[in-house]
Amino acid sequence: MGDFVTRNKPDWDELEELLKRAKNSVRQLEPEEVNRLDVLYRRVAIHLAQVRTRTRDERLAVYLNSLAAAAHSVIYLPPRKSVLGKIGAFAAYGFAQTIARNWRYHLASAALIIAGALLAYHACRHDVLASYALLPPGDPRQPGSTPEQLLEVLRSGRQSGNGAKSFMASFLFTHNLRVGLISMGLGVLAAVPTVLLLLYNGMMLGAFVALHVQAGIELEMWAWILPHGITELSAITLCGGVGLMLGRAVVSPGLKTRAQSLVDAGQEAARTAVGIAGMLMIAAFIESFVRQSHLSTRVRLIYAALTAVFWALYVAFGFMWDDETRPSKA
Repeated sequence: MGDFVTRNKPDWDELEELLKRAKNSVRQLEPEEVNRLDVLYRRVAIHLAQVRTRTRDERLAVYLNSLAAAAHSVIYLPPRKSVLGKIGAFAAYGFAQTIARNWRYHLASAALIIAGALLAYHACRHDVLASYALLPPGDPRQPGSTPEQLLEVLRSGRQSGNGAKSFMASFLFTHNLRVGLISMGLGVLAAVPTVLLLLYNGMMLGAFVALHVQAGIELEMWAWILPHGITELSAITLCGGVGLMLGRAVVSPGLKTRAQSLVDAGQEAARTAVGIAGMLMIAAFIESFVRQSHLSTRVRLIYAALTAVFWALYVAFGFMWDDETRPSKA
């Protein structure tokens, strides 16, 4: 056994040194060192087998086993990421991939919002009572408001200081996130409350648009709502999609048990909720600092268009790189 140790100890020492330099990741080594690490790992595995079968030296066996296990972790396990690295990876592509995996639910959510908006828009254009029923009672923007009165509300708050705008951003983020989480959570009730909330949100939007279109200031209205609305409405759509996904897990679990189906859907819901929180934070910042700024209507619309392009490309990236939704090649 003494000859066995003397003959092979240089390889063990060399492997130990490479493992120290690797620091749990092969990225720390040069290509030729990675190849050498692989060779030494396989060699040590053979030595361990020999010690286990031919001797009773438990101390040497434990040493070689730990050496082989450490090498295996460096070679075969994925490199460890820091917390910031994980957050960055999720923001860069993980959230987009999550959206892509569940695109059918999000598309259905968007369809419900659009249907509600179109229904309310046409109802409010033909019946003033529909506007009174859908618009918030405490809102100064009501049927019969003059264009000047509506513009005054759209342009209010632009003189506020950064402190007031920061407070408003914090309030908007907290409020919207709470409402979004509630709409997602209600999906477990067979998604019925989620469907009603999506239709109602769409109807409120349709009534708001109809009011300003009738006053002839639709361009200013779109410049007021779209810069933050594209991000915020997209987040609301995703909230609805998550609610529908949870409802589907409860109503139609398929071959899984209802509990397992709900657990799986809940994991996807949690990942989506993290991304939605980021979107709502961005929307709150835009609503407080961009919407309440002195930017012209033209600049606001350009900003909104760029925002729409950004989110469209981001979601398309998720479809491109997600294996479950990537179209198969012929």
